[in-house]
Amino acid sequence: MRGKIIKGIGGFYYVYTDGHGIYECKAKGVFRNQNIKPMVGDNVMIDILDEEQRLGNMTDILERNNALVRPAVANIDQAMMIFAMAQPAPNLNLLDRFLLLMNRQQVNTVICFNKTDLAAAGDMDRLRSIYEHCGCQVEFISVHRQEGVERIRALLSGKTTVFAGPSGVGKSSLLNALKPEANVQTGAVSEKIKRGKHTTRHSEIIPIAGDTYVMDTPGFTSLYIDDLEKETLWEYFHEFRQYEPMCRFASCSHIQEPDCGVKQAVLDGKIHQARYDSYVVLYGELENKRRRR
Repeated sequence: MRGKIIKGIGGFYYVYTDGHGIYECKAKGVFRNQNIKPMVGDNVMIDILDEEQRLGNMTDILERNNALVRPAVANIDQAMMIFAMAQPAPNLNLLDRFLLLMNRQQVNTVICFNKTDLAAAGDMDRLRSIYEHCGCQVEFISVHRQEGVERIRALLSGKTTVFAGPSGVGKSSLLNALKPEANVQTGAVSEKIKRGKHTTRHSEIIPIAGDTYVMDTPGFTSLYIDDLEKETLWEYFHEFRQYEPMCRFASCSHIQEPDCGVKQAVLDGKIHQARYDSYVVLYGELENKRRRR
């Protein structure tokens, strides 16, 4: 029987099968021998071991359309990166890292800023100006006030979307607003460190309606960029692309060279300074990593 992994906990995988419900399955040892780890979102084949107890055995993992490392999910149509506008304040460098990873894997991404009800005057305009040319749709919502939730529902329709972002930004609250019967656990923000408490412990697929699915994933506060050369970093900053041909040098790093089209675009306000600053930080990390090899 064919199904989809909707949750994995402690070596057990919960496989949703169309018309037959959910089976608790163990993966065959051959997957471990081949160093293959089943992922939430995988389409799989299972043998039924006990129909009454809803137990099965996973026998095959079908070819993946894509697979992400963090969050560790497979076969997604798009990602929705959710950050709060306040409590906790948005970490834009973390957001830029995630956008880079999604660009590398050619995954369409929507940026969603929640908690507009807590934002200071001008915050929305500032964030919009930073990301308006990054190649992603940007949405501003307040789950608390139920503002923008229906726009998000329309963006999710007919797709499998992974929700990702730090803890405490409202991912689980948004899921509950989209599907109240999901009853996803939510958590408050720590008053001491102004950081979200982890409430989602594992990735899980939640059906929203018909062929619309959301993958809820654990929150994270750091994201390291591996397997990337500093010379190709600029390619994953969407707004750099139209200005790179204007650089004097073909191998321009867009940092120290004169007559750099990207740096000139920053000076002219065509590329936001905050995005360029994130690029410089990431370039430095990749440069230091190369030196340590």
